[in-house]
Parts: sequence; structure tokens; C-alpha cells
Amino acid sequence: MAAESWFWSWGWGRRCPGRPGLPGPGPGPVTLLHLLLLLASVVADITDGNSEHLKREHSLIKPYQGVGSSSMPLWDFQGSTMLTSQYVRLTPDERSKEGSIWNHQPCFLKDWEMHVHFKVHGTGKKNLHGDGIALWYTRDRLVPGPVFGSKDNFHGLAIFLDTYPNDETTERVFPYISVMVNNGSLSYDHSKDGRWTELAGCTADFRNRDHDTFLAVRYSRGRLTVMTDLEDKNEWKNCIDITGVRLPTGYYFGASAGTGDLSDNHDIISIKLFQLMVEHTPDEENIDWTKIEPGVNFLKSPKDNVDDPTGNFRSGPLTGWRVFLLLLCALLGIIVCAVVGAVVFQKRQERNKRFY
Repeated sequence: MAAESWFWSWGWGRRCPGRPGLPGPGPGPVTLLHLLLLLASVVADITDGNSEHLKREHSLIKPYQGVGSSSMPLWDFQGSTMLTSQYVRLTPDERSKEGSIWNHQPCFLKDWEMHVHFKVHGTGKKNLHGDGIALWYTRDRLVPGPVFGSKDNFHGLAIFLDTYPNDETTERVFPYISVMVNNGSLSYDHSKDGRWTELAGCTADFRNRDHDTFLAVRYSRGRLTVMTDLEDKNEWKNCIDITGVRLPTGYYFGASAGTGDLSDNHDIISIKLFQLMVEHTPDEENIDWTKIEPGVNFLKSPKDNVDDPTGNFRSGPLTGWRVFLLLLCALLGIIVCAVVGAVVFQKRQERNKRFY
């Protein structure tokens, strides 16, 4: 195991423990000399990917215990969830089903990375299937509701793997992955596919694939990153990258799914949670992380996520790049006005000289 483990720091490029050959967080393989030169400066930001960094109390791994029952060690089931020897099926390909699975233990890691092996499949043709899977890191668990089988107005983080476009006017291509952070004050709007509360998202063709599909979520020092491996290439593809995210410790990991008039099989094969070895400042260490309110320091408010009448995406508040362009245009305007004024002034001076 040790001979096949790669060191990594911030980024995506390491081998995933338990998935030989899968790139994940980090710069990938480096030479021994390079590693020795960098070791002193990055020792606090790396981990070797060994099983000691896999947090088994927050992971769901084969072989499952409790096959045939309604629960298993460390995890609770709800609704239509069924445990088999090969997968945990949140919903069968049947109408009006809801199911979820939730970790027993609250997570007190400040920095973590979660790898989810999942499968969404069914007999429905294009746009005749639904609804999708939600991955959760929330204060409350085992509370059924209308948001992919779990409660609305939640506290924490949700990643939605949505397979059905409820908004007929949308220009999005489904399936679609989106992220939402909530302090309990926001409601997920199914009719708009959560657009008003979405922080970021991407199109991801994960349904009815004939190979394994994976999703990775990393949270570290306020940065939330979501990656996918859907092409059977053993490499991560960027989906979402947000900074300024605030998540407390002590919340629970879970997964849920729901079907309505349309349906699909929604399966979880494994959930693996890894601790990231990240150095924090003394001030950060003195914070009571359990008291942090979920939120995002974001330039664009989720409420700006609406379409204008032309079908274009309405921009949010000015970003640094837009401010720079505006200042540059203003400066050029001032220069042009100054040049024109100087020319006009010189012409008037020459004309006045003719009268003397």
C-alpha cells in the first residue's frame, strides 16, 4: 500500500485510496529529490493517502454489514432505502419513492474530502426519468422532506445531482450538479431547479453510464471544490470551485433521493471520507467551529441566479475584473477628453492671435 501511495498538496492529481490509478487531490507523482526539497515547506499541507487518513466512522465501504436489514453499523436508513451486497439503493425505479442514508457520527473535521461512488440508472428515456440524488452535510439528519427526499430549510451544505429539468424555460443541460449552502432561511425551489439558491453548478452526464461514476467533494479553509469522474478515464474533471464558504463542525453526512411521476434507480456504492492535514493559524484554532453559522462570502448573491427576458443569465454584483474594465474605460475617456480639450484650446489660442 505504501509503495503505491502518492503525496499530495492542494489541487487534484493523487491516486485515490481504494481506487488504484484514480487521480485526486494533489500534484501527482513527483521525484524523490523534488519531494525532499518541498517537504519542509509543505509538510503541514500534505497527506500520504494511507488508510490512517480514511475516517472509517464516516465511510460506507464494502463489504457492507447488516445486508438484508434496515440498518447497519454507523449508518441509518430511511424510507425506500434497501441494502444489498453490491449497493445501497435509495430508491427503486418506481414512482413516488423517497429514501436516505445518514451517518450516525457527527463530523468534527475542519478540513475533509469525500469520494462518492454512485449510480443513477433506469428504463426511462430522455427527460422521462427523475429526480436525482442529494449529498448532505447538515445539522439535522433523518428528516424526510420535499428536497430529494430530505427536509427543506436545512442548515449546512447540499450537493444536488439533478436529472430532471422542472423549469421548462431553462437553458441548462441535464443532468446537472449544483451546490447550496443554507442557514435555515432559504427554501429550495423545485419548480426552478434550485436556481435562485444555487451558488454554482455544472452539467454532468452521469445517468445510465455503463461504467463506474464518481464524485468528489473537498472542503478546506473555506474553499469548496466539487469534481467528477464520469468518463471512465480515472481522472477528475472540474465542476465547482467556490471560496469563502463557512461550514461548522459537528454536522452529519448523508445521501438521499426521491422520485415523483418519473423515476430511476438511485444507488450509492461507497462513501469515503478523508481527513485533510491542513495547518490553521492560532486565531483559527481558537474559534469554536461548532458555533459557526453556514454561509458564503460571495460576490454574487444566489438571488441573482434568475434569467432576464432575453434568456441570458443576469450578472451579479461587480467582480474585480469588471471593476478594472470600468476603471480602464473611465481612464481612457478622461484621456480622450483631455486631448480633445487641449486641441480645442490650442485652436482658440491661434485664432485669438490673428486679431492682434
